[in-house]
Amino acid sequence: MFKALSPVIALATAAFVALTGLSTPVAAQEPPRIRLTDGVIEPLPFAAPLFVAENGGAGEYAAQLTGVVAADLSGTGLFREIPQSAHISQITGFDAPVAFADWQAINAQVLITGAVQASGDQIVVKFRLFDVFNGQQMGEGLQFVGTPATWRRMAHKVADAVYSRVTGEGPYFDSRVVYVSESGPKSQRVKRLAVMDYDGQNVAYLSDGASIVLAPRFSPAGNQILFTSYATGFPAIYLMDVGSLSVQPLGQLDNGTMTFAPRFAPDGRTVVYSLERGGNTDIYALDIGSGQVRQLTNAPSIETAPSFSPDGSQIVFESDRTGGQQIYVMSAGGGEPQRISGGEGRYGTPVWSPQGDYIAFTKQNKGRFHIGVMRTDGSEERLLTSSFLDEGPTWSPNGRVIMFTRETAGEGGQAQLFSVDVFGRNLRQVPTNGPASDPAWSPLLP
Repeated sequence: MFKALSPVIALATAAFVALTGLSTPVAAQEPPRIRLTDGVIEPLPFAAPLFVAENGGAGEYAAQLTGVVAADLSGTGLFREIPQSAHISQITGFDAPVAFADWQAINAQVLITGAVQASGDQIVVKFRLFDVFNGQQMGEGLQFVGTPATWRRMAHKVADAVYSRVTGEGPYFDSRVVYVSESGPKSQRVKRLAVMDYDGQNVAYLSDGASIVLAPRFSPAGNQILFTSYATGFPAIYLMDVGSLSVQPLGQLDNGTMTFAPRFAPDGRTVVYSLERGGNTDIYALDIGSGQVRQLTNAPSIETAPSFSPDGSQIVFESDRTGGQQIYVMSAGGGEPQRISGGEGRYGTPVWSPQGDYIAFTKQNKGRFHIGVMRTDGSEERLLTSSFLDEGPTWSPNGRVIMFTRETAGEGGQAQLFSVDVFGRNLRQVPTNGPASDPAWSPLLP
């Protein structure tokens, strides 16, 4: 049913450690800070001179690491890199004094310096962040130790540290995305589970395409993936172990039933999903350990796409109980739900943000599809995108960015992954190897 593939996913591929504080001068005044609001943000200019190669084997890694750090930050739309061709000073040694006047002259507000050592199966990366106009270091310098296979992760870790110090928000670059990789003609599309870095790199395939797969979802620990498969001819939910790629069915697989739209509870031990029997679809909860199943809704309508609040106390879902798709919230134990969507059109695929402050959703109205967000009581609805078909939002680990599927119209229309920030800025296509859909972001990697 599922072909075992080589476990090269490396959600925690050969480890590295983070570690050493390198020094912490005290800033003279308020350091550079990006205030994240729904207003227009002028990107903060930064300089990232080529990391210093401290031995003969480090040159290639130094260039690659510097490039990924700069790309991570620039890709947010919140930072603007000052090109290296404009630099007046060069960083020739990690501990060399910084000529702040030279960086002030090109209007760099923050400066990122780094150094790399490479020897055998070990790479050491260290970096510092400076407030250029105060002439002070921002926070501790850090050092990461890893293997050649983890150099991109170390670059993402550096960028995460810079991002968090400047924005005051949690990081998200060192994360993975599971999705459905598509190939073949639209009428006979082959769909495989795949996983990649958040920026589309390091792709690994988790299934062989023999069966249609949909809606993969990471566990809170990132070590398991839920998904829906048509391996038996009908949709049913399965659980995959990320390390071994072993797969097991979950829930009821009786004749005449279909299960789909699974998602983990924050505790990682409970799964909520939809079960269709006799033309009626309700939401159920399954205890993975005991196999015990509880029915959470009981209505003559379609109840699907459940998603837990971060504290596990509530579930948001979509239902057509009032005649059209709308969004409802209920207790995690079931009970009478409360409708929270109130605008024109149809609402679906709601997903609670990791911070608990917003719910993302898909909206269809007047022939257009949108990705939007609203407060958990349904207030402050904000549409972030508009196209022929946008659907299936997923949140970055820090709740700042939403990734989703966008499909183009016509016979040659293809699904691609896009991202946008929570205020509707910085719409970007995520690079993938061919058509892709159903993204789901992992938690931040350890």
